[in-house]
Amino acid sequence: MADHSEPDIVLYDLACTKHVSFSPVVWRIRLMLNYKNIPYKTIFLEFPDIEPTLKELGLVPEKSASGSKYTVPAIQHVPTNTYIMDSLPIAQFLESIYPNPPVPLTSELGREIETKARGVLGKAIYSSVMPREIRILSPRSQEYFRRTREASLGHRLEDLLDEGKEEQVWSDVSAAMGAVGELIRTNKADGPFVLGARPSYTDFFIAGSLQSIRVVDEGVFQRMIGYPGYGEVYEACLSYMGKRD
Repeated sequence: MADHSEPDIVLYDLACTKHVSFSPVVWRIRLMLNYKNIPYKTIFLEFPDIEPTLKELGLVPEKSASGSKYTVPAIQHVPTNTYIMDSLPIAQFLESIYPNPPVPLTSELGREIETKARGVLGKAIYSSVMPREIRILSPRSQEYFRRTREASLGHRLEDLLDEGKEEQVWSDVSAAMGAVGELIRTNKADGPFVLGARPSYTDFFIAGSLQSIRVVDEGVFQRMIGYPGYGEVYEACLSYMGKRD
């Protein structure tokens, strides 16, 4: 790592009114940067500013079934003036340039946890976090968030919290949430992380999601860590959450 005052990494993150990082996908990279002690600075972007900013930097949008889009995290590696977008390519780049301490990016157990967690966490986040997320956004981002999300939903964000819908979702995913939690604890005899004594990218996936939830709503966070495994990984990663703005 270069010994100079200029940061090695410029991290593009999502802005909120609490002035801290809250995007789960950005937190995966922030945890990795903090764990590896890589010097970086953050540039927070409002939702409507993500596309024009990243496009101006020369980044290529991600292609998906719903079309092309620009997303955070994105980074600039200052020493090489390299720009990268999306958490996994960024993680692969960081691991190649800054190999110590190592962060295993994949494992059979990690893949299973991430795949299953996306299913159950996705439903819980969709019902409980997304309709509350708008509360921590600036007016400009609120307008963008509501317009784009409600166009997809076909109804108001707040409707997700009405008429027992939220409780029904949690009831439906409860057993699967517990099963994922037990997978997380597979190697608990060797340490608090998914693979045992040292963190992997899967730990940052879990802890980043939980930290995101916590910034949005403490009550939903407490509900999440009521299941086995999740809170243990979160606590183990707390020492890598000191830099969050």
